[in-house]
Amino acid sequence: MDTCIRHLSNGVSLIASDTTWIEDKALQQLHTTAQLPGMRQVVGMPDLHPGRGYPVGAAFFSTQVIYPALVGNDIGCGMALWQTDISSIRPNLDKLEKKIGNIDLPLDEQWDEEREQLGLPVTGHEHSLGTIGGGNHFAELQQLDQVYDTEALQALELNPKALLLLVHSGSRGLGEAILRRHVDQHGHQPLEVDSVAGAQYLQQHNEALRFAEANRRLIAERLLGNLRAKGHAVLDINHNLVSPANVDGISGWLHRKGATPSDVGPVVIPGSRGDYSYLVQPIPATASLYSLAHGAGRKWLRSDCKGRLDARFSFEQLKRTQLGSRVICEDRGLMYEEAPEAYKSIDSVVGSLRDAGLVKIIARLKPVLTYKRRGCC
Repeated sequence: MDTCIRHLSNGVSLIASDTTWIEDKALQQLHTTAQLPGMRQVVGMPDLHPGRGYPVGAAFFSTQVIYPALVGNDIGCGMALWQTDISSIRPNLDKLEKKIGNIDLPLDEQWDEEREQLGLPVTGHEHSLGTIGGGNHFAELQQLDQVYDTEALQALELNPKALLLLVHSGSRGLGEAILRRHVDQHGHQPLEVDSVAGAQYLQQHNEALRFAEANRRLIAERLLGNLRAKGHAVLDINHNLVSPANVDGISGWLHRKGATPSDVGPVVIPGSRGDYSYLVQPIPATASLYSLAHGAGRKWLRSDCKGRLDARFSFEQLKRTQLGSRVICEDRGLMYEEAPEAYKSIDSVVGSLRDAGLVKIIARLKPVLTYKRRGCC
């Protein structure tokens, strides 16, 4: 069961099959992070890839100190899955694409009451609530394509005859501002948890988590409103965060950078915009630091994508996928950077987790309509 859990060195593990593509630079970053003061254990997920100094797709367990830079600038980035009442039987993509509109601009005054009800502290970033942002963030209408565990699906009260809405976004500029202030004051040094600076960061971090969760809710409600549809949240899971944890009887702090918690119930692990996503039931384990992959994981650098693809695909061709779904995006650079070819196969990633005994697959989800970024935000 655990043949996909490789122990690379003392305190360093990687969850990946022999066929899972992992870049050497990502492994180097994983080993380097394991040497940080106070770090006890690091685990790379099968979507592991290089980040800005620290790897993405990994979990890190430290004692007494925390590392804001390991959480990164998009505190609270995560996935929210909503059940809609839109029929999944031969959906009219022309009609859906026309209705979905533009959600890149700030919410207007008709949303003021709902935003007040969220009870968020004033941060100066309220204008970005309800917007997705750039990078790998998206909102996607999906069909239940294959069901592997009917009972688990029924327990979540999912309707196989209606579309799902998956929202991937985070705390937008708020998380960036929090990290920037921290780095300006402390660099990449660790923070003592019981210090004034440590307490201040954790308070701001927790506010960013709430902001990110509210942002995903507003994105979903905004899209459903445009589509003249109804829906409700099934799950909402953060995958960029730090939280207190107990691992093998030791109390400490678990940092997740692009790592989905496996100890909070079912989660969605999405593929690229041209690939499937999987709804899974996690099997919590110390060996994985109670974490899973958060997606397919990048295979190419963003700066390489256009040069690799512009001779093969026009901008308009990128708006259609091999699975028959459509992509809404008017940012030409982003369309090439986020092309399916730039990502690993989701089957390889989820297969590694399954073979490692870390998940049971509930269902496979097929993209129908993916919203990236329609205009400037």
